[in-house]
Amino acid sequence: MSDLKPHLHAACLAYVQQRIAAAQQAMQAAQESANSETKSSAGDKYETGRAMAHEERNRNAVQLQEALKLHAELERLNPAAPCDTVRPGALVETSLGRFYVSISAGKLVVDGQEVFAVSPAAPVMAALAGKRAGEQAVFNGKPVRITAIR
Repeated sequence: MSDLKPHLHAACLAYVQQRIAAAQQAMQAAQESANSETKSSAGDKYETGRAMAHEERNRNAVQLQEALKLHAELERLNPAAPCDTVRPGALVETSLGRFYVSISAGKLVVDGQEVFAVSPAAPVMAALAGKRAGEQAVFNGKPVRITAIR
């Protein structure tokens, strides 16, 4: 399980880089759309089209900023560092499944193993924060046992 962390970290980075690229591409497309709007005899149609393209670009700019924040969070983690408590950078095996405490990237399948990449702020991680292997916490009214932390 310990050699899995660097692969999970790389998968999270790839996920974030894909989000960054998609947001940048969408921003560029929206800008090109705004630039290609031409004045017509319809009058307001030109301004409406430009405004809609501008709004689309702004929405994608927000998504880009969120993706860049996720990238910065990942850069602060050292996947080679061992962990003995549930904290950012830990690979936690529980009775609910495996979790890589990093960013909210959802289910990842790495080296044939299913692991959920979750934010430290995720409710399940908030319930487990600071706990060690062998300890237990309650999440959604059910006991969750920590079997291993790497």
